Amino acid sequence: MELRRSREKLWRGLTVFGVGVLPLLYHTSASTGRWILLGLWLVSAGLFVAYQLRPFRFRIGADGLDLRVAGLNRLVAWAEIDAVVLDQPLQSRGRNQRAAKVLLVPATAATIDRPLTSRSPVDGRPALKLLDLDQVRQPADDVADALARFGAGRFADVRQQAPELSDDADTPDTEALTLLADLTPRVQKALDSGQVSQRQAVKAEVDAALARLQAGGHQPRLAALLKVMSDTLGEDVKPS
Repeated sequence: MELRRSREKLWRGLTVFGVGVLPLLYHTSASTGRWILLGLWLVSAGLFVAYQLRPFRFRIGADGLDLRVAGLNRLVAWAEIDAVVLDQPLQSRGRNQRAAKVLLVPATAATIDRPLTSRSPVDGRPALKLLDLDQVRQPADDVADALARFGAGRFADVRQQAPELSDDADTPDTEALTLLADLTPRVQKALDSGQVSQRQAVKAEVDAALARLQAGGHQPRLAALLKVMSDTLGEDVKPS
């Protein structure tokens, strides 16, 4: 079975970028701050598109997993795999349901040299996260059937059996893009206004969003963009 990458997240992201850039182009006056923000917005769009279009391969077969994901670009034989886990934790309060994800627990003799930054929900052993299944077109149940057929006793389907753990992957998502789309035109408007109070009010919102991201350790690229916004709003602004 070969998984095919879904383009849904790409089109949603491009839509958010397109909507977000319009206020910068047509509803704000020309200024240095405007071009800085527009440049950051375009760089973010470029990074997002490049991430979504990166090479991808995920084949499940009798010989093993033929992969081009998670830093791997080769056939990983079943002999190198001690366990493959399909995990989708229970939804945490106040957070959206995460997609199911595929975790690989290497065998002792495996030559997988990637950092094992995840944990198997079955027994807590270090694991390599291969992908989230919202990145592919095939339903999670079809992927589970293929892994069970070829992986046999190595496969464990533990979806919806454990609370959600924090995910430290720096993966661009539409929630981050929506936050940028909301903040960017208001930052530009505050810069154009020349009013200290308005700049300070928007800067407080940006700083609050930045603090939330830094506390959770998520989205370092977005955090860097928010830091630039905060610094730009804080230039030549003295507390009233």
